[in-house]
Formats: sequence, C-alpha cells, structure tokens
Amino acid sequence: MIPYLPPLLAAIGPVLAWCAVLILVIASLCCILFTMRTPRRPLVYVATGLLGLALVLVALPGPDAPPLFRVLIGVVVLTLSVLGGGPASQLVLALASRGAVPGVHGGIVIAERATSEELAEGVQPTHEVLRGGATIGYLERFASAGAIMAGFPEAIAVLVAIKGVGRFTELEASEARERFIIGTLTSLIWACVCAGVFRLTGA
Repeated sequence: MIPYLPPLLAAIGPVLAWCAVLILVIASLCCILFTMRTPRRPLVYVATGLLGLALVLVALPGPDAPPLFRVLIGVVVLTLSVLGGGPASQLVLALASRGAVPGVHGGIVIAERATSEELAEGVQPTHEVLRGGATIGYLERFASAGAIMAGFPEAIAVLVAIKGVGRFTELEASEARERFIIGTLTSLIWACVCAGVFRLTGA
C-alpha cells in the first residue's frame, strides 16, 4: 500500500484545495446573509476577507476544478455577487460620504435652490436623488458577474452606460455624483471579484 500513497495524496490534494475554496465562498455568503437585515460592519469586513482569500487560492497554479466544484462555486459566487455588493457598497459609502442625509426610498436628500419666498421664510427645499439604488444594484451585479462568468466582460461597458444615462438628470449635485461613482465602482469591483473566482477555477 505504501507505494500507492504518493499518487493518492496527489489526487486528494487538489480536491481538498477546491473544498477549501468552496468553504471560503460559502462562509463569505453566510456573513453577508447575516448582515442583510441589520448592517454589521465586522461581518462585511470578514466576508470581504474570505472572498479575497478564495480569490488568492484559485489564482495559485494548479489543476482545474472538477465540474461539480465549478458548478457549486459558480452558484455560490453568483449569489454572493448579487447579495454582497449591497452591504459592501453601503459600507464604503458610509466611510466616504459622512454627513449625507439618507432618504426615505434609499437615496440621499440634497438641498435645492430656494426661491426668494422660501428664503424669506427660512425654508430650505430638498429632494431625494438616487432612489431605488438597491434594486438597480442587484440587477447590475447579476448582469456584470454573469457576463464575466460567461466570458463576455465587454457587456460591463454597456451596463455602466445604461446606468449613467438613466441617472443623468440626478447627477447635477456634487453629492449625487460622488455617491453614484463610489457606489457603482464598489458594486462592480465586488461583482468582478466574485466572477473572477469562478473564472479562475478552470477553462
């Protein structure tokens, strides 16, 4: 039995490595699920670290993942890309844009130019911009990650263009522009990293 031990270890080693990758992305997804209803920054940090570690592992030279592992990792990272980008974007936006007033529908409240009557009365008119960002983010990350996983990353340029055109009228205020750019970049980076984990599992 001893002469067969090295080949056996050589066969088991890659399987254990892909098991580790799968466990890492599942653990990252679990952290995200726990922070969906009640934001918990530490869990977002942990989820990001686990995802990064999974990316490092799949980037190491080695054999391609078996088909079963590719399917499982693909399903998990696609789910993680859609759900995890929201908490990650919220965290980055909270760190970058302190003082922004949250709106009722998920946007931010910015001041409008007051009329002479409003100035006389001491009233500052406001309106909410960038509403519906969560729903758009889900769709954006699903499409971005799906495009990369399918081998068509050029589609991301189309997605960004569509999003920019759709938000164009809301980007007059500098606060809105900053929030739009930061949120979009964070969301896309998260989706690209998740999709990259899948792409690096094999051809």
